[in-house]
Amino acid sequence: MSEKVLMKGNDAIAEAAIRAGCGAYFGYPITPQNELIAYMAKYMLERNRVFIQAESEIAAINMVYGASCAGVRAMTSSSSPGISLKQEGMSYAAGADIPLVLVNVARGGPGLGSIAPAQSDYFQSVRGGGHGDYHCIVLAPKSVQECADLTYLAFDAADQYRIPVIVLVDGMIGQMMEGVVLPPERKISELPKRDWIVGSMAGRSARHITSIHLVPEELEGKTRTRFARYETIKAAETRFEETGCDNADLVLVAYGTCARVCLGARKLAEKEGIKLGIFRPITLWPFPFDVLGKIIAGGKPVLTVEMSLGQLVEDVKLSAYGAGVTPAIHLLGHSGGMIPTEEEVFAEAKKILGK
Repeated sequence: MSEKVLMKGNDAIAEAAIRAGCGAYFGYPITPQNELIAYMAKYMLERNRVFIQAESEIAAINMVYGASCAGVRAMTSSSSPGISLKQEGMSYAAGADIPLVLVNVARGGPGLGSIAPAQSDYFQSVRGGGHGDYHCIVLAPKSVQECADLTYLAFDAADQYRIPVIVLVDGMIGQMMEGVVLPPERKISELPKRDWIVGSMAGRSARHITSIHLVPEELEGKTRTRFARYETIKAAETRFEETGCDNADLVLVAYGTCARVCLGARKLAEKEGIKLGIFRPITLWPFPFDVLGKIIAGGKPVLTVEMSLGQLVEDVKLSAYGAGVTPAIHLLGHSGGMIPTEEEVFAEAKKILGK
């Protein structure tokens, strides 16, 4: 087993990407993800891999598109306003079935906002972000260990399903330091081969990788085929963590830093004989609607805790709708970089329970 090392979340993401076989990284500096790009600048070049600080976020995402088309595992990263600039490129990648990994170390918004951690990029991530009908797999770590594990997974999922994958990390997770056991390093030469890439045309017909289909029937057909693949992803890749929901008095729903805060609130509740369950979606897309719906259908009150003013809670409500129930779903939300406290979550839970 690998030795546990102390790392910052941003650094763990970068090292895991390198170990997953990332052959090319293109980025542009922005707080609070600058440690990630600095790590890649040092260690990608040490391994004779491609690192480019692009002239802009828009340039970076299009460089990732091109590198992936040429057969390289490619990645970019940024923080909220920088991610917004990458959305057209993400839509192009989704429309052309290009695998890539994008890391968003999210900060407060809208606009330039603040450099404090936030979760208000949820809608942008899970509802597409760019134009058109498409989805990205969205993975949400709650720890530095998961930063490494889910980034490593992201490259495999991107290749397997030919889809952009987003690792959505709030700024707190990116900046904190914890012990982490890093995944094994893969040789780029041993990664699965892509049989659809451009280049090396000798002895074969030309391949075209594009998102433009000017005939409406053709574009709809391509999109429907892609959505059929999304159903496969939903069946195979939906991930979640459930803690004490079966016998809970109230269920907390949260991800990332808020899930960690909820664990603290649960310990406070135990001291007063109150049982709080925690449901944490790990894949924000595909969201675990069915599993959460069954929990909500049991009749327990639900409190959604998020660092946004009502984004995650919309999918919690959809989970209840899918289960055919209409319970009162409560929201404890903060914005602008404010983080809920354990005491605040526990106080809100007691208020809901009438205690």
